[in-house]
Amino acid sequence: MEAMDAFSIAQLVLRILLAVVFVGMGAAHFVPRVRRTMAAMIPAPIAGPERRRALPLVTISGVAEILGGIGLLAPWWGVRFAAALGLIALLVAVFPANAQAAREPERFGPAAVPVVPRAIGQVVLGALLLVAVI
Repeated sequence: MEAMDAFSIAQLVLRILLAVVFVGMGAAHFVPRVRRTMAAMIPAPIAGPERRRALPLVTISGVAEILGGIGLLAPWWGVRFAAALGLIALLVAVFPANAQAAREPERFGPAAVPVVPRAIGQVVLGALLLVAVI
């Protein structure tokens, strides 16, 4: 095994931290109270008639976060890169739910982060994912 330079070590640490965050957030999708809140955040046009798609979408996003987090730890660069791109796509996909929550702070409490700070945070998270795998 060859020696790692400082940037490679920083990337490894960042990948581990991001993996913990995404696996943890993905697992939270299966905690009943959190799951119901996440389902309620999904805008009606996306949730579908009678909100039938809301819980399946929460499940899909939770599984995607867990798999993406695990993928960041893969020994193969291609898998790590694909995991990062998938997680970035997921951040984009869940943004409408975050925006919906921001419009109803009295209903969603701490999950109702205002849209601009949320958007900035998600862009920063996406950038960190790219830095972690490039």
